[in-house]
Amino acid sequence: MKRRNFFGNLAAGSGLLLLNPIYASHGKTNTGKVNTIHIGERTIKADLVIIGGGTGGCATALGALRNGLTVIMTEETDWIGGQLTQQGVPPDEHKWINDIGATALYREFRKKVRAYYRNNYPLKAELAKKERFNPGNASVSEISHEPKISLRVLETMFDPYISAGKLVLLKETVAVDASTQGNKVQSVRVKNLSTGETRNLVAPYFADATELGDLLPLTGAEYVTGAEAKSDTGELHAAAIADPTNNQAFTVCFAMDYRPNEDWTIERPEEYGFWRNYRPEMKSPWAGKLLELNYSNPRTLAPKNLGFDPRGNPMKDVLNLWIYRRILAKDNFEEGFLTGDITLVNYPQNDYFLGNIVDVGEKELKHHVSRAKQLSLSLLYWLQTEAPRADGGKGWPGIRLRHDVMGTTDGLAKYPYIRESRRIKPLFRITEHHVGRTQRASIQGVPESEAHAQNFEDSVGIGYYHIDLHPSSGGDNYIDFSSLPFQIPLGALIPQRMENIFPVSKNIGTTHLTNGCYRLHPVEWSIGEAIGMFVPFLMETGRSPQEIYQDTAAVRKFQGLIRSQGVDTHWPYERM
Repeated sequence: MKRRNFFGNLAAGSGLLLLNPIYASHGKTNTGKVNTIHIGERTIKADLVIIGGGTGGCATALGALRNGLTVIMTEETDWIGGQLTQQGVPPDEHKWINDIGATALYREFRKKVRAYYRNNYPLKAELAKKERFNPGNASVSEISHEPKISLRVLETMFDPYISAGKLVLLKETVAVDASTQGNKVQSVRVKNLSTGETRNLVAPYFADATELGDLLPLTGAEYVTGAEAKSDTGELHAAAIADPTNNQAFTVCFAMDYRPNEDWTIERPEEYGFWRNYRPEMKSPWAGKLLELNYSNPRTLAPKNLGFDPRGNPMKDVLNLWIYRRILAKDNFEEGFLTGDITLVNYPQNDYFLGNIVDVGEKELKHHVSRAKQLSLSLLYWLQTEAPRADGGKGWPGIRLRHDVMGTTDGLAKYPYIRESRRIKPLFRITEHHVGRTQRASIQGVPESEAHAQNFEDSVGIGYYHIDLHPSSGGDNYIDFSSLPFQIPLGALIPQRMENIFPVSKNIGTTHLTNGCYRLHPVEWSIGEAIGMFVPFLMETGRSPQEIYQDTAAVRKFQGLIRSQGVDTHWPYERM
């Protein structure tokens, strides 16, 4: 199978193949690790190849590099970071994130983001002294910030390894096919999207950090897609009938600011007439038209009103969408520095659910991504021209699309925000039985307030988010219900058959439902970092991941290793 690029949305002039010019012998230590990366004319060899430079891919690389491995990481766009950067999604996190519920490295990343603002932006004096300030003062995140700052922080975290010849980063590069032998991947062939040049990436281990699980079909790794049936999973909220094509909406995000008394209205988008009048047809009724200031309450599906005021004013009884994912708040900075806030648009109104993009052909994929971009531009145009104002008027022409914030020529994110992917068939599958509050309480025979998530003896990390499924290509409205602070079981990260490829994004062994709480930024980071440490552990032992999983003593030893490097494997309930 071959993989091509469908999401290209780069700024003009970008697109260099970044290679650290280290040409050395493919020497190995007595542990089997490669001392230096070998870059040949058509082949690059290292300890670990990571296809995809998203949030999970970056965490995998950092975990592996910290433990002495050499790494090759590809990235389809010219920005690494995934959700944090190219997709423009401020971190969705839980309320304990500053102290527990993420790895020490993820918390260090967050500290570096805040430090970047302290060192480079004119913060108000009282804010600069505040340890946990929020650059955007967003309602959805305690550390809502510009995508480019996440990018710069991640790049500085990788710079030492690139200089030392331990990391090769191949930007604007996608996997096109793979070579396998038995249960192992031998190599992956990649193509640079700017030059057309191809190379073979060779390593004893591979990680799939792509947003759609692209490496799984290329390598023949077994996987599933879409929604499972209740007869399969036994989950309380599962569908009666399985639908492999039923995947969550994806979103093409964008950034904007507001310039009073100016007119920044864009040209009317080609599909504006369609989207302006579109009424979602779902199994459970939507509140009205998509481009209105209302939507279906995710928990009850009853109509729920929203507000919008680009001046950033709180609104009585409704959420002001402008504040929701604001990434820079004018009031955080010295007087006159910003003329207004900058906000990121990832709203119910630009979720695209009119088609599935998982396991489809090139033509269909391009079609849906193009329409999703039209939806986002139509939402922007509607906000500029027709959105109702409190004074009885319509539209805010001073809203300006910020191309520079997203680093693209069209002002839209470099890559769609993907919520659901191909998922491996794992040694252990995480279901609602393990993490859903209501189903756990029933299993444990306790009130929901006393329920705990399943304790996994093979836990390699922890995380939390409610089970949050956006409207889907199969016609489902929101599916949103309570989960519990959970663990990440090692068995969900190991394929049933393949011995040297691992999922490190949304492609782990969850179900359609449990993907809804394992897909957010800090959990994806934790998954990636765990695999980044698991690979050197496997190299030290010389055993397959399946063998390690069956050996309780070996799992305990690995857990000791990751705990020593700042990874919690169990929630400290006494601190919550």
